[in-house]
Amino acid sequence: MPWIEVVPDDEWDGELGSLHDQVVDPVVGKVDHIMAIHSLNPRALAAHDAVYRSAMSGTKTLRKVERELIAYVVSLENHCHY
Repeated sequence: MPWIEVVPDDEWDGELGSLHDQVVDPVVGKVDHIMAIHSLNPRALAAHDAVYRSAMSGTKTLRKVERELIAYVVSLENHCHY
């Protein structure tokens, strides 16, 4: 398994700390690995979060719940575990 250096959740401060509440998983209380890999580059983290939120927000043609379901099925097909 690859290893990527990240800043631990409890050490996020400054610009990174201001992003923590936006990307933390409210159920688990930790930042998901896919977001934590950006912790060394807060601008990349903010950009990734913005793209995700834009892609998953509801529109007139596809509601948010439908987008989440599509993402779930694609993850299953790709054998993603996150």
